[in-house]
Amino acid sequence: MKKATRKEIEAIKVALLERYSDAVTELTYSNAYELVIAVALSAQCTDKRVNLITPALFKAYPTPEALAHADIEEVKALIQSCSFFNNKAINLIAMAKRVIEVYGGEIPMDEKELVTLAGVGQKTAHVVLIEYTQANLMAVDTHVFRVSHRLGLSDDLSAVATEETLVKKFKTNLHQLHQGLVLFGRYICTAKNPKCDTECFISELCKSKDGFKPR
Repeated sequence: MKKATRKEIEAIKVALLERYSDAVTELTYSNAYELVIAVALSAQCTDKRVNLITPALFKAYPTPEALAHADIEEVKALIQSCSFFNNKAINLIAMAKRVIEVYGGEIPMDEKELVTLAGVGQKTAHVVLIEYTQANLMAVDTHVFRVSHRLGLSDDLSAVATEETLVKKFKTNLHQLHQGLVLFGRYICTAKNPKCDTECFISELCKSKDGFKPR
């Protein structure tokens, strides 16, 4: 697979920024606490599914304190239609407890602090910071990974390595580019039957139609 040239990388960046300049997450939330929960639940689960789950969850546990004292079985029941709901329920309660005990009930908006919360890894922390603070960070999910490889932006085998490569190549406007790559991959450059001839606005820059997945 050919790699994108510097000129092509800039063309991709400009096109994505023009198309997705105002893009935000499709997860529904009203504050940082709800955002962390929604992003954590979205791991290996679609945003649409998460948005069906969270209204009842947020109503039952509107604050970190409420969730910290939640009954584990009740939390599991509320999120059982989400993948890995058993582990996620455990992590959500542990996350809330740490937010109360260490951060006074406020979600810390710092990557090093965020990743100390149960269920919050680097990718989740980056997604939260990108969405909530417009931080100049990149996060790589399956959509971003696939698009990056199809466009010749990366040939890395892992999501973490791909993230590092994208940061080096794009440098600025990373929060907008992340949101744009996610939406582009979700609705246009799809894993199966990508809309190359009908909706893609950067098809001339595409290097491959393979369905790349991180190892």
